[in-house]
Amino acid sequence: MKNKRQDGFSLIELLIVVAIIGIIAAIAIPNLMASRRAANEGSAQSAIRTIHSAQVVYQNTGGAGAYAADLNTLQTERLIDVSLGSGTKSGYEFEIVEQGGTGAGAVFGAYAFPAITSGVQQTGTRAFATTEDGIMYVGTDLSAAPATISDIRNLNILGN
Repeated sequence: MKNKRQDGFSLIELLIVVAIIGIIAAIAIPNLMASRRAANEGSAQSAIRTIHSAQVVYQNTGGAGAYAADLNTLQTERLIDVSLGSGTKSGYEFEIVEQGGTGAGAVFGAYAFPAITSGVQQTGTRAFATTEDGIMYVGTDLSAAPATISDIRNLNILGN
């Protein structure tokens, strides 16, 4: 009688493969999350620049010398897209603060603040903002979003 040979993997071999996959996942997942946060931050910076440009266009066209008071106005005027106009995009929340004045005295502030500020699901590690001067400000204190133009100007200038 001939012995039947059983082909396949032993339990030890399967456990080794599962362990190797676990090690690779433990290395890859944090890097993937860091890449996602970096992409969200890049998108937020770009969106802040877009908001500033849209505000300048609005002031010189439909705003009669004043900046738009909110993102919905910029969206209605087709100066920003629907997702940015909703106030949330790529893991960041956007808002215009302290819009006021007209002409040379017109002011506004706009910020991008991470939607989730801590934990594994954190969407960003920095907040970004701008005012009518077009300077990009950045802050790492995520305890509260900047509520005023003064709060924005107290952040660091991006690149310094």
